[in-house]
Amino acid sequence: MFKATELFDLSSRTALVTGSSQGIGEALAHGLAKAGAAIVLNGRDATKLENAAARLRDTGAQVHTLAFDVTDAAAAAAAINEFETATGAIDILVNNAGMQHRTPLEDFDPEMFDRLLKTNISSVFIAGQACARHMIKRGAGKIINIASVQTALARPGIAPYTATKGAVANLTKGMATDWGPHGLQCNAIAPGYFDTPLNAALVADPEFSAWLEKRTPARRWGQLPELVGACIFLSSDSASFVNGHTLFVDGGISACL
Repeated sequence: MFKATELFDLSSRTALVTGSSQGIGEALAHGLAKAGAAIVLNGRDATKLENAAARLRDTGAQVHTLAFDVTDAAAAAAAINEFETATGAIDILVNNAGMQHRTPLEDFDPEMFDRLLKTNISSVFIAGQACARHMIKRGAGKIINIASVQTALARPGIAPYTATKGAVANLTKGMATDWGPHGLQCNAIAPGYFDTPLNAALVADPEFSAWLEKRTPARRWGQLPELVGACIFLSSDSASFVNGHTLFVDGGISACL
């Protein structure tokens, strides 16, 4: 008989988390480490990345860093290929890197629109493809894409962001369709409104926070540790037959009017 906890054990596995020097990415990296995984942190700012690595090592985790731009296909492939060759397999990929920009759609800068597309959706394809090529050879792998409550809902001023997160959910389905036959499980997590650096301006706005608390059945902002369980689940053997799914972790906001 096996213990139920064994289904969620990530010991002997290595997880790459993109955009993991702060916020959701760092929180997920800490959570996966507690479940036993070795962690590969990624970011563009080498200083921030090393600071995040030091914080994670202080918990006793095994930590590596890969400083590359996830929107640069050549750089991402080179870094991931080198790690696989020199260090070992990447068993789990969490595509977390992303950005937000709030402007009325009629005033939205086309260059910023392109930047959102590259950061929020092209990066998912780029890192996903680079890791999947190795996972396919092994016949196993987990890819978890970070979507958003805006995958299903829109708010004024963030239409391009909403478009990118809708694309993340559909790309996740495509990954599952193409790579599922090779033993990969590709899923997404759609966070609701969480207290993160990306949402700092909204958290500091009493009017918005009051609206959010009334609109959300949980009646509060989400806290980062509340995303960890979903990530461990989708990274583990307990999700061996879950594929192409977007799991909303949003306090119920997408379930009600």
